[in-house]
Amino acid sequence: MSEVALERPAAGTAPVPVASPRELLPYALFGGLMLMFIIYFVGAEEGALSLIGGTGVHELVHDARHLLGFPCH
Repeated sequence: MSEVALERPAAGTAPVPVASPRELLPYALFGGLMLMFIIYFVGAEEGALSLIGGTGVHELVHDARHLLGFPCH
């Protein structure tokens, strides 16, 4: 059997800082923007709103389209 020894933090140890929602907002917005960008390329590129001509993007994200349930053929 294993024994677990829990140590108490030493006196004067600083607590772990917690980020406020205001500090996390830029990261959340950037992450949301990147997620929307990725979903566009996986789900909508090669359609009427295509930004890049050819089939390169479609072939690059073909398996991701099927995994996420987007029809492609």
